[in-house]
Amino acid sequence: MSEKLIIKGQNPSSGEVTISGAKNSVLKLMAASLLCGDKCTIYNVPELSDVEIMLEVIEELGAKTYYDKIAKKIEIDSVNLTNCTASQKFVSKMRASFCVLGALVGRMKEAKVALPGGCKIGERRVNFHIKGLETLGCSCDIKDGYVIAKATELKGDTVCFDIPSVGATENVMMASVLAQGTTVIQNAAQEPEIVDLANFLKSMGALIEGAGTSQIVITGVSQSELRGCEYTTIPDRIEAGTYMSIIIASGGSGIIKNIFPNHLTLFTGKLLEMGANIKLIDPNTMEVSSNKRLSAMNFITQPYPGFPTDLQALAMALLTTAEGISVVTESLYENRFMHVSEFWKMGANIIVNKKHAIIKGVDCLVGTQVSSTDLRAGAALVTAAVMAKGETEIGQLSHIDRGYEHFVEKLKGLNIDAQRVDEKSIELKPGELDGARI
Repeated sequence: MSEKLIIKGQNPSSGEVTISGAKNSVLKLMAASLLCGDKCTIYNVPELSDVEIMLEVIEELGAKTYYDKIAKKIEIDSVNLTNCTASQKFVSKMRASFCVLGALVGRMKEAKVALPGGCKIGERRVNFHIKGLETLGCSCDIKDGYVIAKATELKGDTVCFDIPSVGATENVMMASVLAQGTTVIQNAAQEPEIVDLANFLKSMGALIEGAGTSQIVITGVSQSELRGCEYTTIPDRIEAGTYMSIIIASGGSGIIKNIFPNHLTLFTGKLLEMGANIKLIDPNTMEVSSNKRLSAMNFITQPYPGFPTDLQALAMALLTTAEGISVVTESLYENRFMHVSEFWKMGANIIVNKKHAIIKGVDCLVGTQVSSTDLRAGAALVTAAVMAKGETEIGQLSHIDRGYEHFVEKLKGLNIDAQRVDEKSIELKPGELDGARI
């Protein structure tokens, strides 16, 4: 049954929230565990629908898994992989599952992986992935919705991306672990999730230097040199940015725990520029508050360490009621302004001109019925709803479920008036069940 999230706005936040493990990291660690042919245990795993999908992908390949949601850990035993095909049934649901390509090519020297799916935020081609694997000696072909890759052996080489690609960097890094010789990835993605993947691979015995910079060097090892490991996922910087936005939007305050502040340096700076109050209580705990109207500001989304595209919609939500005119430029995905039409329904004044959005702050948003268009847009609508006068109903919650663990519970922990209900219970009015057949 379809569900909706109901938010009653203009209630100042209070309380605290603890950030979960990074979705965009743990999914790649799960894929990378296929390389070692041993058992790996990953801790700080968030309870998300995307994690469930990745487990299905890995099990389809023949690995054995154990998922303890209470302990937030996953065990993956890939000793006996029986299949090199990751089918469309699962991969089409979530783009991150495409990263099993590099792990399978690295270990099995062949792979058949469905072209990826996920949020419809814009064109996300796989040509960089293919170019990187071909540079290592892999033949790649796209046929019937699958990437088919084969290699007699992989040999290290220099892979240079035209632009930094997180997924391509991850796939090439994983494939290079068992390649002969040394691989150099130039213009590599620098995201914290790349560093987390590199540290996980190093825990298995891989030799990797430079992760977090534009040049990553991987020295190939033999299969016998890899071993199982235990590893704890980093906190989710995008979830942290989400709750920072929601607290500020409410005009209240809140404590955010289990956060790596240096992963959000530019985003935090922009929130301070808008007039929010942010201070560190300890190295992994932050206090966030706001008690006045925010000020307009401009930003451009860029690869890390620039402004995160995943937080663009949330920042835009804050700007809808900021004093003055703001300009947001989305440089990475051409369809990442889909949330604007939902903001319009709430009274926002936004003009979109190709990759630019011009926002003139209004005095107040008004609650209404809106729908999530993608994962981060859903969180942005919650941010807008918290600011809005009255009640907002947010539909298409499957998008939010992909990336936010125990979302409603965490909102309530911040004193946000939120409840999740099925649509039928919203539509029924008092007395409508009188005389109904049961």
